[in-house]
Amino acid sequence: MHARAVAATTTALLGTAALLLPSSGVRAAEDGEPPTVIAHRGASAYAPENTLAAVDAAARLGIHWVENDVQRTKDGELVVIHDDSLQRTTDVEEVFPGRAPWKVKDFTAAEIARLDAGSWFGASYAGARVPTLEQYMRRVERNNQNLLLEIKNPALYPGIEQQTLKVLSDEGWLDQAHRASRLIVQSFSADSVRTVHALKPGVKTAILGTPSVANLSTYATFTDQINPSYSTISPGYVAAVHAFDGAHDKPLKVFAWTVNDAETARRVAGYDVDGIISNKPDVVRDATGGS
Repeated sequence: MHARAVAATTTALLGTAALLLPSSGVRAAEDGEPPTVIAHRGASAYAPENTLAAVDAAARLGIHWVENDVQRTKDGELVVIHDDSLQRTTDVEEVFPGRAPWKVKDFTAAEIARLDAGSWFGASYAGARVPTLEQYMRRVERNNQNLLLEIKNPALYPGIEQQTLKVLSDEGWLDQAHRASRLIVQSFSADSVRTVHALKPGVKTAILGTPSVANLSTYATFTDQINPSYSTISPGYVAAVHAFDGAHDKPLKVFAWTVNDAETARRVAGYDVDGIISNKPDVVRDATGGS
């Protein structure tokens, strides 16, 4: 923890109640840059989440960052989907009616490729598919976008960190240019994030959640960001996070999720967060002046 950590941490520890008090102010331009805006599961308010259509929707809105979720099939393919079950966002119940509870890990990549991942969202997206990670990366690259990649449910998929990094490498995403400004790997699992950092120290990483201030010094040894739910943070907490230097010797950043309305976006921007993750990234961008 560097010198400015002392004051920030003291402020943050004045009391739990103080940490949770919201601020009504919006960060003034002279206090820092507007937040980065990240399209949650792609622009998922406008296209079916975690599909190539959602990536393209974000691109059409001029959003440079997209977020996704990575899991693994029965035969070892990495696919982009949020839930550990295929039930909510595909027609798996109709195509494979006898295979409840329809877990991703119980289906092959070829079986998942048969599923309609768009009709649930709207008829115009009928036929959208669950993309493989390779397909997803190629679309993000084609659109010249950046990626906040979540390793989802890593306890279900031993070795998924190394496998994810291999796909990223094969797709050209572990070169210096991508590592410097276009890629962040995150997880709710501290062990998973620690593993990514150990395997590829040059890759920026993030912890999802709101760890206590007392634990930030430990996380800072292997991560670059703390990415909490917006409802769990305050200006004091964000200041405390910023007071620590992360794995790449720069102050830890904060990307807050998931903010979908202008009023909340302005309030959370006022906490001095570095980024805001949203299903409606255009709404957040217009409210905060972010990019």
